[in-house]
Amino acid sequence: MARKIGSRYTANQILGRGSAGTVWLGEGPEGPVAIKLLREDLASDQELVGRFVQERTALLGLEHPNVVSVRDLVVDGNDLALVMDLVRGTDLRTRLERERRLAPEAAVAIVADVADGLAAAHAAGVVHRDVKPENILLDMQSPLGPGGSHRALLTDFGVAKLIDTPQRTRATKVIGTPDYLAPEIVEGLPPRASVDIYALATVLYELLAGFTPFGGGHPGAVLRRHVTETVVPLPGIPEELWQLVVQCLAKAPASRLRASELAARLREQLPTLAGMPPLDVDEPDVDAAEPADEDPQPDRGEPALPPRRRRGAVSLVPGARPDSNRDTHTSMRVPAPDELAGGAHGTARAPRAAGAPRPGSARNRAAARRRRLALGAAAVAVAAAVGAGTWLATSGDEPGGAPQDMRNSAPETP
Repeated sequence: MARKIGSRYTANQILGRGSAGTVWLGEGPEGPVAIKLLREDLASDQELVGRFVQERTALLGLEHPNVVSVRDLVVDGNDLALVMDLVRGTDLRTRLERERRLAPEAAVAIVADVADGLAAAHAAGVVHRDVKPENILLDMQSPLGPGGSHRALLTDFGVAKLIDTPQRTRATKVIGTPDYLAPEIVEGLPPRASVDIYALATVLYELLAGFTPFGGGHPGAVLRRHVTETVVPLPGIPEELWQLVVQCLAKAPASRLRASELAARLREQLPTLAGMPPLDVDEPDVDAAEPADEDPQPDRGEPALPPRRRRGAVSLVPGARPDSNRDTHTSMRVPAPDELAGGAHGTARAPRAAGAPRPGSARNRAAARRRRLALGAAAVAVAAAVGAGTWLATSGDEPGGAPQDMRNSAPETP
């Protein structure tokens, strides 16, 4: 059902729902638009409304071919909405869920587009703070680029900053999605442009591998890995491209490239990536704290459990609906220093060759169990042999016992 948004816009059809609000296909004075209507509880927050109005100039002034432009901000009664350009296409998360991973050329071309958009935003003093596949749109009406990729645009600029009010987050919360949060955010430092570079490098890793470098398990474990773990190399990735990923995932913000540098360096890699197929690595199918993926349980003769797959990102919004804007902005507790310091070693999931069991997985545990059973059986056999030998060695001395040398115990022929 259509509804009026302010005096200039009409929302006609829901395109998607997320944790921050609902996106509608709308109509304005200049034609079709996308309208992001923020949740009613956000609209009733007077402090947030004030920040919303304060950010109007910065958001309206951000225009770039790789950024979904904000055309208007509407504050009308209980309605708090961003009116944006309508992009005819899908989001990057939807493509990832369909294809699992992308060919390196397409992945690099998409990330280079987003880096160009970030460069323009950072030059204007705007930090996105929530870069992830859900917030990257693919314009299906644009000409095909390298690797058959469509033009990529970054959306939802400024929304994380708007929602991140001191009253809502209190100094013990952070805004974002845990798989893509830079270490300095986890440690409570203010977000700078470098947090977007870290998140974008995480997206590139995910496009290449099919999973994020530090994701999986409880959100607290994910946050800890960002601070303590080193990214594990991907087999088959060109060395120069891998070094770019490593540099942009550096724990120290100053070590990361700027957005404009990253975009230029990535485009330099495109000719060497032409025709390269997607990487052949197995995704970590299950978190260490969750049930196993395919436990054959051979020692109990029970049927194998159905496989479990981990999503690309950990959801912190219970019951969030799956759509192109899901889990956009979430709030979580910052781990204490002692939590960050302990228990992290060995928790990063190492990519492995296709078909190889993941360390700690059900297949790996089942194989280890079979090895233990085999070793146990061998030990029993050895013990039995030793026991028999001992009995044979001593029984000849007992009254009525058999001869000691059983090898010559057969009756002799006269």
